[in-house]
Amino acid sequence: MNTKVFMVLRILLGIFVLVFGVNKFANFLPMPEMSGDAGAYFGALSSSKTLILVAIVEIVAGLALLLNKYGALLALILMSVSVNAFLFHAVLDPGGIGGAVALLVLNIAVLIGYKDKYKDLLS
Repeated sequence: MNTKVFMVLRILLGIFVLVFGVNKFANFLPMPEMSGDAGAYFGALSSSKTLILVAIVEIVAGLALLLNKYGALLALILMSVSVNAFLFHAVLDPGGIGGAVALLVLNIAVLIGYKDKYKDLLS
């Protein structure tokens, strides 16, 4: 992958997850209405403090990607958040799936950009 394209994708993903991670603490982005099941699931995640852990992972991953330190590791860890966000929206809240698709596509593209770092892991 072209290094400049990879750098842009890495920075976009870093900003994306950093903003949404900080938003889980500061609530500066409006939260859309969710259906009953989606709201119940999201409420359970909130009350169990799971969203705080997700926010911490997103903030750390965003900073790592922006600073280009441990980005390969955090992009791999962030993949679990990306897949879960996509599945949540695909199953419970299809109207909000656009952001989850963007997150998943950016995460996959960054993983592909870091593929040389994973060679030893996959051999």
